[in-house]
Amino acid sequence: MSFSSDLEPVAEPIWDAIVAHPIVEELGSGTLDEELFRYWVRQDYIYLIDYARVFAHGATMAPDLERMGTFAELLDSTINTEMALHREYAAEFGITESDLEATEPSPTTRAYTDFLVRIATTGTFGDLVAALLPCMWGFNETGKRLAEGGLPDDDRYAGWIEMYAGEEFTELTTWCKELMDEVAEGKNEDERDRFRYLFRTSGRYEYRFWDAAWRQEEWSV
Repeated sequence: MSFSSDLEPVAEPIWDAIVAHPIVEELGSGTLDEELFRYWVRQDYIYLIDYARVFAHGATMAPDLERMGTFAELLDSTINTEMALHREYAAEFGITESDLEATEPSPTTRAYTDFLVRIATTGTFGDLVAALLPCMWGFNETGKRLAEGGLPDDDRYAGWIEMYAGEEFTELTTWCKELMDEVAEGKNEDERDRFRYLFRTSGRYEYRFWDAAWRQEEWSV
């Protein structure tokens, strides 16, 4: 059995919890309060900046040219394509580029991105992949599950679902799963347990990222 298949019992309860969260349910039905989603969009923009840093570290740590090239491509596409698309998408909700740039990371966003960057800088290449995988896998699974229930009438929410349920993002998720399988092959059980721990931690942050938007999380002091 592949290691990504071995991760499914860890992943499924997290994906189930995400899809059952009211913010995701209302996103799927098209009834989500725009103010809640504006918060999510702004925090996700901040997240993408450190997400790109993780790809940069991945290119540095990659054990061969092929993987180095893939991580370099992901870094380039995140900075020069995905973030530009994110700015365009944010504008549909009345969020300007200056609004995005002025966004202060929430406690959850800061904790999640600090965790990812710390693992990328202090861990192994396998650690990095394990911590990165839930972002791709979780969004893909969320998009596909929402799409199965039908697209909402609100084109902006429908577009979000279609993007993450779509073929391109599914292929990216499959690539990351296969990479996880490759780096876990031949590792001892202690190392594989560490991968599971990192995967679960990132998955839990994925849930909290949604929950923070629902609660409009702010710093207490």
